Amino acid sequence: MPTLLIRGGRVVDPSQGIDRIDDVLVRDGHVVAVGHAGTQPVGRVDETIDATGLVVTPGLVDMHVHLREPGREEDETIETGTRAALAGGFTSVACIPNTEPPIDSQAAVEFIHQKAARADTCNVFVVACASRGREGKELAEIGQLVEAGAVAFSDDGAPVYDAELMRRVFEYCRMFDKPFLAHEEVLELTAGGVMHEGLVSLVLGLKGMPAAGEEVMIGRDIALAEVTGGRLHVMHVSTAGGVALIRAAKARGIRVTAEACPHHFTLTDESLRGFDSNFKMSPPLRTAADVEAIIAGLVDGTIACIATDHAPHALEKKMLELDRAPFGILGLETAVGLAVTRLVEPGRIGWPRLVAAMSTLPAEILGINRGTLRPGAVADITLIDPLLSWRVDPRAFASKSSNSPFHGWTLQGRAVATIVAGRVKYRLQEPAVA
Repeated sequence: MPTLLIRGGRVVDPSQGIDRIDDVLVRDGHVVAVGHAGTQPVGRVDETIDATGLVVTPGLVDMHVHLREPGREEDETIETGTRAALAGGFTSVACIPNTEPPIDSQAAVEFIHQKAARADTCNVFVVACASRGREGKELAEIGQLVEAGAVAFSDDGAPVYDAELMRRVFEYCRMFDKPFLAHEEVLELTAGGVMHEGLVSLVLGLKGMPAAGEEVMIGRDIALAEVTGGRLHVMHVSTAGGVALIRAAKARGIRVTAEACPHHFTLTDESLRGFDSNFKMSPPLRTAADVEAIIAGLVDGTIACIATDHAPHALEKKMLELDRAPFGILGLETAVGLAVTRLVEPGRIGWPRLVAAMSTLPAEILGINRGTLRPGAVADITLIDPLLSWRVDPRAFASKSSNSPFHGWTLQGRAVATIVAGRVKYRLQEPAVA
């Protein structure tokens, strides 16, 4: 494999406490060293990348991605979804099992691995079902799924409703030290809802989804994680109350982590005033106070990670009336820009915290050997231009779908190169200047 020298970039690696201008040397698909700074001999180099003015990070890791294959290839495929990941700067994604059929067997896990290998794009790690068929009635074969390569378990798209089954999920996952990724929702409270329940939904005459619909289930699962010692990861937390519950649980030593999505620290329920289904998602966009609570949770570490919940839908599906259109938006190709624009540039967090949230910590939670530039580590690396201003155009995305609420937005910060195992898999050819 070629030898690659990334020269003169701002290297940010929270796993080593590094934040400095330096060089990164890659050989045979692994990191050899960080720290030459142009002064040490490096031997033969096949390619040198001038990273002056760029931020060089461990490859970004998105632990919450819907690749839709098998079953809904009209929305996305493993190949198109992973190409979108590369364009967004992600070298690794964890795919969620609400496919058709669900990923609840060894054969299904192996299918994903085979399709990902054939695509030869970024790393695809599999999150498998916690219950058979995602029906919440019977425990999936946790041990066999781990043996097949599953890195975590989830019935995302729906909660595990039976509390006794949820307790057993925690117990079995604990045996293999795997996290359970929880979609927190009380279905009786949210049934028929299309947006957050509040003043805006009242004015618009739309059925709402109350914050309590998320918070009640977070409280239940925290209690079950405490009694079992299991690892709870709260997906796409969206409410101030949810953040407070997680913060208190962490203070008591309960094994709970959480993620926030860019849309939940960027948009509010006011966005639904235009009845645009591209703003319809689950959990829904909340209030400005909830947005501030999400950002505060990211700042103090209550929320460990930023994950996209990339949820592609074919154009004709999102063109339906608001109450009939499916929940979900694209996220992979706008995540970096939104995070830099809304968190880093305003001074809410610094680059080390952002890289930890989008690389180091997701890798740690999933237990995968990524998220670091330590010598000997797999050379998954992302190069980001922190000053690049660009306009969002979903029609130019690598994703098969275009359901983004950020069309026309001007963002700052974008991945300009994505390197997987020492191979440059993506380069931004013509930066879109706003």
